[in-house]
Amino acid sequence: MIKSDVISASNDARAKALHEDYAALGEHLHRRGIDIDTIKAKVASYGVAVPSWGVGTGGTRFARFPGAGEPRDIFDKLSDCGVIQQLTRATPSVSLHIPWDAQPASDLNSKAEEVGLTFDAMNSNTFQDQDGQAHSYKFGSLSHTDAATRTQAVEHNIACIELGQQIGSKALTIWVGDGSNFPGQTNFTRQFERYLEAAGQVYAKLPNDWTLLSEHKMYEPAFYSTVVQDWGTNLLIAQQLGPQAKCLVDLGHHAPNVNIEMIVARLTQFGKLGGFHFNDSKYGDDDLDTGSIDPYRLFLVFNELVEAEANPDFNPMHMLDQSHNVTDPIESLMVSATEVQRAYAQALLVDRAALEGFQNDNDALMATTLLKQGFRTDVEPILAMARFENSGAIDPVMTYRASGYRAQVAQVRPAVSGAGGGIV
Repeated sequence: MIKSDVISASNDARAKALHEDYAALGEHLHRRGIDIDTIKAKVASYGVAVPSWGVGTGGTRFARFPGAGEPRDIFDKLSDCGVIQQLTRATPSVSLHIPWDAQPASDLNSKAEEVGLTFDAMNSNTFQDQDGQAHSYKFGSLSHTDAATRTQAVEHNIACIELGQQIGSKALTIWVGDGSNFPGQTNFTRQFERYLEAAGQVYAKLPNDWTLLSEHKMYEPAFYSTVVQDWGTNLLIAQQLGPQAKCLVDLGHHAPNVNIEMIVARLTQFGKLGGFHFNDSKYGDDDLDTGSIDPYRLFLVFNELVEAEANPDFNPMHMLDQSHNVTDPIESLMVSATEVQRAYAQALLVDRAALEGFQNDNDALMATTLLKQGFRTDVEPILAMARFENSGAIDPVMTYRASGYRAQVAQVRPAVSGAGGGIV
């Protein structure tokens, strides 16, 4: 963790300017009939989960370039995630990936308490072979033609649930790389039938207060066909399995021209939106920092979420899911958490009654102008004040850099090899 005096010194240098900016924005919003403190309170109460794997350096099919102080295990990962929460006050929970993060529940709970975190959804791994497993996932897992391989995948997911119960998680996220690389390689119908049957066995083991989140992905590693390839298939799965099954939307898992905010609206309408993996994309499943490419799309997604907040039963899970290849992962995750909060704050500024009126009058220009008014509002003073009043950092990245945290952990964490097996 970062020493409190480092945060205090950083905040002291910025506090006067922040209060002036916050007051000026408050006056501007008051003229629009908006109470800035109400928006700030909602932003302060919002949290997005950090993926445990996100604090390590990612890579491509060809290479990986690890940075200094790479986390050695889940306990190092939790330490890094604790720093992100300490500075942003926007990431109170961590999502674990099993078996990468498998450790005794008592040890996980102890470390999480130490760094001020809780646990979000559990993530199973049947897209790569693990040491000691009897059957390979090379040709699939929950949809494999071999019954023993499917059973192995089912049992792994159930084990994730059992560990999650001990650490306070309430959801299981299932993503499979199952599919095919060649036409004719598999029978699409029978493959999907096998998936539904196996997923149903996992669903049957869910505790009553848990949610099963199925995640769709258009391609990779199955480049010809993917078993759970789009939101329509994902919705079919959730409807087939039962009321505790819902759909997880990863912003990067869509073709470039897909209208993601409309998918969010459709899944919300039918009670099957279970959660998000926030990231950004330029070409495909890029896993870029959230809001780094298309912040307006992120805002439009949150516009749909704010619209749905009137329903007291609407409570989708929010998590970042990114791969950091050329940046410090801690810095990228802090910035991304801030960008998610920013989109939420901007969406809260939209006059819902006025928007509905323009929509009913078919006034396309005024409707879209109203949305842009919210998006163009600089809400940074709201975000910074929410952090400041909650003992976070007014400027998380600069405070993190001033702390020297990365250099400190690099002294005790061995350097990691970046060797890869790709061929250019």
